[in-house]
Amino acid sequence: MDYVVEMLNIRKEFPGIVANDNITLQLKKGEIHALLGENGAGKSTLMNVLFGLYQPEKGEIKVKGKTVKITSPNIANDLGIGMVHQHFMLVDTFTVTENIVLGLEPKKGLNIDMKKAEKDVQEISDRYGLKVDPKAKIADISVGMQQRVEILKTLYRGAEMLIFDEPTAVLTPQEIKELTQIFRTLIKEGKSIILITHKLKEIIEVCDRVTVIRKGVGIETLDVEGTTPTQLASLMVGREVLFKTDKKPAVPKDTVLEISKLNVKDSRGVDAVRNLDLTVRSGEIVGIAGVDGNGQSELIEAITGLKKIQSGSVKLNGKEISKYKTRKITEAGVGHIPQDRHKHGLVLDFPIGDNMVLQTYYSKPYSKYSVLNNKEINKQAKKLIQEFDVRTPSETTPARALSGGNQQKAIIGREVDRDPDLLIAAQPTRGLDVGAIEFIHKRLIEQRDNGKAVLLISFELEEILNVSDRIAVIYEGNIIAIVDPKETTEQELGLLMAGSKKKVGAE
Repeated sequence: MDYVVEMLNIRKEFPGIVANDNITLQLKKGEIHALLGENGAGKSTLMNVLFGLYQPEKGEIKVKGKTVKITSPNIANDLGIGMVHQHFMLVDTFTVTENIVLGLEPKKGLNIDMKKAEKDVQEISDRYGLKVDPKAKIADISVGMQQRVEILKTLYRGAEMLIFDEPTAVLTPQEIKELTQIFRTLIKEGKSIILITHKLKEIIEVCDRVTVIRKGVGIETLDVEGTTPTQLASLMVGREVLFKTDKKPAVPKDTVLEISKLNVKDSRGVDAVRNLDLTVRSGEIVGIAGVDGNGQSELIEAITGLKKIQSGSVKLNGKEISKYKTRKITEAGVGHIPQDRHKHGLVLDFPIGDNMVLQTYYSKPYSKYSVLNNKEINKQAKKLIQEFDVRTPSETTPARALSGGNQQKAIIGREVDRDPDLLIAAQPTRGLDVGAIEFIHKRLIEQRDNGKAVLLISFELEEILNVSDRIAVIYEGNIIAIVDPKETTEQELGLLMAGSKKKVGAE
């Protein structure tokens, strides 16, 4: 069998942890090969070994049958291996073309030949149907477009084998469809793809074969045809996973959050939330469904005090909180799982233990007379790490070193443990595997059953339908419909989200 890349018996260790234990992965020419595993299973580590960012302790890598030593990404590029990272490596203030040719600029005499560079970028973009504007500034284009720039960067460097690390974690449903199309074009042009993912639907839809790894160990490689999501999920997690969330009917009581006639501008001064009314009661989960960019972020920021409101009212347990500072809102009983865990959820260079008390570090027992009590902080961190299954070598490990899913569990542990009256969960399962998603859904429902109010914001329709007791559809900054998840479908929600159908009701 001709393999374009073979990773044979790879072992990679970090202090106190074996990230890859004797894993073998073989990529055929012209296939899309999924690398499937839970958060922290060692998927990204294995691919960082292939891309030359890490050196393995043991094992052999072959490219087109020849044994190679990949000691840096430059060598990986020379061997035709390109990687599109989960967190993009782009310079915001540069144009698309400047980012793509960085380090390999075409010269005219001593100067960079920008015209030739733009022409080359345009040609590659057209050939693969990427529809990227070579002159656009990175800061001005959508996340989906930025990802295409990353793909172009690898193609410009002559990549034959492309590694994609969780490429759909940040995309809208429409962008995911377009990316799938791009994959097919790449394969048609003779490329081979490794796709790191934990989205089972994606694997079944686009992949040819799948290698499953669990806790750093290779479990199995199998053909995708003939497998089911249930089978893949249990291989990945090591137990059966329920895709339907188990919950009793809600018993809503008093109104906890009451928003009326709320108006908020976005960072450019444009109206993002318009005249919005919404209530969330204790003992219920209200899901907000909408296409990204319809005012969801501004709504959350207004409730949590991160953004000033223009007009309207936000009441918590009958008290007006819209003029409060963020800390006072938190202390009044609001928990917030932010949609961007790196920007608003964690201080990445702090130990994960310190991150567990970010909302409470200034009060007893975590500090006295403004001096932190590390013993108490670490005791609390250990408790949450165990309770929320945060996989980390210890509570003193920097937050940055944890996988995305474990960072998320740490934030959720911190917010749920404070037992707030209102828990705002924005994209709580973004980029998480099925096992972690199941765990987090259970925790949100537990909060509801304990008489708390939960506001869930998610772009995953399945999640909204599965977890919510009522669904509020947001379109252009306004709630245009309230629907009962038991009486609606993904199709109807989709139409409402596109603003093509108005319907209000379902209290």
